[in-house]
Amino acid sequence: MELQLALDLVNIPEAIELVKEVEDYIDIVEIGTPVVINEGLRAVKEVKEAFPNLKVLADLKIMDAAGYEVMKASEAGADIITILAQAEDMSIKGAVEEAKKQGKKILVDMIAVKDLATRAKEVDAMGVDYICVHTGYDLQAVGKNSFADLQTIKSVVKNAKTAIAGGIKLETLPEALKAEPDLIIVGGGITGQEDKKDVAAKMQQMIKQG
Repeated sequence: MELQLALDLVNIPEAIELVKEVEDYIDIVEIGTPVVINEGLRAVKEVKEAFPNLKVLADLKIMDAAGYEVMKASEAGADIITILAQAEDMSIKGAVEEAKKQGKKILVDMIAVKDLATRAKEVDAMGVDYICVHTGYDLQAVGKNSFADLQTIKSVVKNAKTAIAGGIKLETLPEALKAEPDLIIVGGGITGQEDKKDVAAKMQQMIKQG
C-alpha cells in the first residue's frame, strides 16, 4: 500500500518546499490539476528533477487526445498519468497504449461516474494500472466520502490496483485502510496541517501496519 501526496494549491517553489518536509514518508507526489493549469507540465518536470527517488503523478484528468497528452506528461517525467473514466473507451485505450510505450502507468479517475461497478469492470478490462474512487472538493464540502465506493470497485476489479482520494485525514484513514486499497491519496489531510512531517509519518506508519 502506498501513500500519495496531492499538491493542488501551490506554485512550483512551494510544491518543492512542501515535498522536502515529507519526502521520507510518501511514495508518490501528485501534481494536482490546479497546479498543472497554473504552471503547466513544467511543474511535473521540476518536481521530478528535485525528487528523482519519488514517483510523480500528473493529474491531467485527460478527456480527449489521450495518446498525445500521455506522451507529453511522460516527456516531462511523470510516472503515472490520470484519465477520466468518463472519457471515451478509445481515449482510455489510447492512453494505455502510449503509457506502455513510454514505460509509464495510467490511473483512471472515477469522479462523477454514476454506475461505479459497471465502469470499473470496463476500464479494468482495458489494461489500466490504477482505478481510483474520488470524492471531489465540491462533494466533500457537503460531507461525502469514497469509502463505500472503494468497496464497490474492489468487488469487481480483477487486474488493476485500486486507489482512493478525497478528504482523507489522519482521523478517517483507518476507515480507508479497512477496504485495503493499493494507493491512498491525501491532500489537505497533510498539506493543511501545522506539522506536515508528523502527520505524514503517522499516516505512513498506519499504512505499513495495515
